[in-house]
Formats: sequence, structure tokens, C-alpha cells
Amino acid sequence: MSNKKLHIVSLGCTKNLVDTEVMMGRLKSFELTDESEEADVIIVNTCGFIDAAKEESLNTVIGLDAARKKDSLLVMAGCLSERYKEQLSQELSEVDIFTGVGDYERIDELLAQKQSRFSEEVYLIDGAERVVTGSTYHAYVKLSEGCNQTCSFCAIPSFKGKLHSRTLESVVSEVEGLAAQGFYDFSFVSQDSSSYLWDRHVRDGLIHLVRRIELVEGVKSARILYLYPTTTSKKLIETIAASPLFHNYFDMPVQHIDDTMLRLMNRGAGRAQTVKLLEQMRALPESFVRTSFIVGHPGETEAMFEAMCDFAESFGFDRINVFAYSDEEGTAAYESEKKIDAETIAERAERLGAIAENAKLASLKKMIGNEIVLVIDGPSEEHEYLLSARDIRWAPEIDGEIYVNDKTVEEELAFGIMYRAIVTDIVGDTLTATVTGYA
Repeated sequence: MSNKKLHIVSLGCTKNLVDTEVMMGRLKSFELTDESEEADVIIVNTCGFIDAAKEESLNTVIGLDAARKKDSLLVMAGCLSERYKEQLSQELSEVDIFTGVGDYERIDELLAQKQSRFSEEVYLIDGAERVVTGSTYHAYVKLSEGCNQTCSFCAIPSFKGKLHSRTLESVVSEVEGLAAQGFYDFSFVSQDSSSYLWDRHVRDGLIHLVRRIELVEGVKSARILYLYPTTTSKKLIETIAASPLFHNYFDMPVQHIDDTMLRLMNRGAGRAQTVKLLEQMRALPESFVRTSFIVGHPGETEAMFEAMCDFAESFGFDRINVFAYSDEEGTAAYESEKKIDAETIAERAERLGAIAENAKLASLKKMIGNEIVLVIDGPSEEHEYLLSARDIRWAPEIDGEIYVNDKTVEEELAFGIMYRAIVTDIVGDTLTATVTGYA
């Protein structure tokens, strides 16, 4: 199979991306191709979180099938495949091999056997070789799978199960291996990162992680994504603040701020507890605070929505994601009789989306004139004389880019290197910066 070609598509979240990279690690004998019609094997790692993601996954699979060559294998893997395995196996005749969220490391066996498979357990990386994509210096590291929270709107525990954490040794070993390959910037991800190791009866799992990663040679920069209000402690925030490696980067999706709605969502924490944590994060030097809100959850009144808008506008978030409520079978909210009509949900999403854009602009404008550390990713798609860079605090892809349009150093600027830079201006919603030296 050494001369065969592979086309692989990763949809959804960064946790999916890590699983896709594991499959690529198992299929290194294949030649990767961007042209799906040339491929002998096509793999789509699907997302099954909300309606829009499910639709994108199905459309991708059907579109790839329509253009593929005869005798190629089309594989549907991941969350959507897992969530609807019986239904899809019967109805989606286009797919040759179905697999879910437990067999990424066995993908080579499934291809060889041309066999569908759904394991009982979710897949946790433990020594698997990955082909890290999209960067020469940054990698995502998955801490756990599943979730012990019971949010009314979320179906993930129904097909990924309860929290299942990797051991600390496994995570550290993976980071050590990646650092030895030259990766120095890491984003730690899971469904609920702040509950890491709770299933192993360790309450301060993330604190232990922070302290261990600080000891790994070669790691220069790190951040944790997806904190949950009830499992994020004051001590954890203080530990991150004291860390020489971990940025004061706090990604806590609060989903709402009205107490009644937070109870309906079964979030476990009310407004007072949530705001207290956010204020502790915000008060730290060079802190970056990201959140997400859901609009149109069953039972959301206009007054509740207004309270959320007021909070989103006044708190001073650096980034806000806005999600329109998606009615997911198997969730508590799905059974509610207080559904909001689609037009109202769309209007609310548009209004809160505008507040999110303003919050982002305000955050960016505050950076003008400041010295930052950035890393250059490559040429900008905007213009041949611009370089695309990222504030080293920011998470890749989601927090934006910075255009490097000048330098005061004589040497040519290199990709994947950290530099000191002065933020000079903003063009639309993108900062410009002048590189002044090495970081």
C-alpha cells in the first residue's frame, strides 16, 4: 500500500484534529493528497455537536463520494458516525467503512480488513505517534474525553460518555516527545479541562499539569482551553498566573449570565460565582479572557437575553463566541415545551454577534502602542508584502492574526520564531506590527 494516496478531512473542534493527526500517524505509508478524486482512501473525521456541524459533515461525505475514483475507500469516522451509527450504517450507502470515537489508532487495520468498527471505549492517546498539522512549532494536546457535566443543551456525554482523563504521565510523555521534535507552544484541550483527573480522584489535576509541563525542556509557551465555572478554582487561576510558561489565557464558556437560565441550563454555577472567577482572571497582568454564550435556549425571555447582552457589553471580554441554540435529541432542553422560534433565535444571535465584534475591536485597539511577543506563521494571504503572525498568548486560528508590515532588525524574519514587536495600528479588525528583535 506504500504508493497509495490518502485524502483526509478533519471537521469540528481541535480535539477532533488531534484524533485526525493520530490517524495520519498510523497511515504514514500513504501519500497525502489535496485532490480527493486522486485518493485511494478518503477519511472524513466528522463532528456531531450541533445541527450546523452535522449538516457540514454529511455534505462533506456526500460531496467527496460524488467525485471519488472507482475502487477507492470512503471512511466516515468521529462523533457524527458514533452518535448515529445504526442510522447512518443503514442509510449512508456511499460510505465503505464506519468508525466512531474509539478506533483512531486502529485505522490501518480497518482499512486492511475493509471493516467497520465501533469500540466501547473512547480513544485516549497513550504513546501514539501523531503527524502534527498546520504548524512547525504549535501542537494541541488532548487531556481527556467525555464529560461529567450535565448541561441541558449538550449531547456530547450521550455518545462520548463520562469524563475519562489521560494519566499525567501520558500527557507529559507526549509533550516531551513533541518538544524533542521542535514544538515549543502547546494548547491543552478537552471537553472540560478544569475537571482533568477528577475521574482519577485528583481534584487539582490542572495544577499538577501546569507544574509538570514547566519542567519539560523545550516548552516555551502554553495555554489551557475550555475551563468550566464549577471546576475552576481560585488556586488554579493563581497557579496559571504564577507560571513562567502558561499564559494568563482563560477560555471559559459561561453560556449565559442570568441565574434562572443558568439553572435551566444545569450549569451548576450562578452569576455571582461565575463573575467572581472572571474578575479574578481579568485582573491579572496581560490576561486574555475568552467566553461563549448561547442564545435562544428554551425558556430564555427577552429580559434574560438583555441581561446577557448587558454583561457581554460591559465586562470587557477579549473574544466572545456566539452560538444559536441547537435542539439536540437526547438532551434535557430537547424535551422542553418552552422552545424559542427560529426567527427570534436568529435575531438574538445577530445582536449578540455585533456586541462580540465590538468587544474584539475594543480589545485589539487597547493593544496599539504596546510591545508584544509574536510568532510569524508565514506569508499573509492579504498581501505579498505582509507576514501573518500571532500574539503568542493567543490560541491559533480562533483569536485572529497580526500583519507584520515592518521591522527594525537587519536580518530576514523567519517563520515559527518568537519576536518582540510593537503594535502600530489596526486595519479593519486586524492589527499591524513592527518587529523590533528576538523574544
